[in-house]
Amino acid sequence: MIPAGVQVYVASMPVDFRKGATGLMALVRDGGADPFNGALYVFRSKRADRIKAVWFDGTGVCLFAKTLEDAQFCWPRIGPATLQLNHSQLLALLDHPC
Repeated sequence: MIPAGVQVYVASMPVDFRKGATGLMALVRDGGADPFNGALYVFRSKRADRIKAVWFDGTGVCLFAKTLEDAQFCWPRIGPATLQLNHSQLLALLDHPC
């Protein structure tokens, strides 16, 4: 479970979903952030029906994934931006498909 105070960053560009935790952490690092800073990093698939998130909890890297069967996640417009969400916004993203 992700603690409520964790910073959440969402990449609006789709990523290659063959990447696992190590590959996603490399994307975070290549984007200029420290992947071991305790923040949660969320990524989308091209069709916006899948998400993956990586988080370093202090002991190891956690990989979370969710796939929607007949819907899409309500995702920000595709672009180079990285958005920061609060805990409530993250839950809304995960729990309320478009």
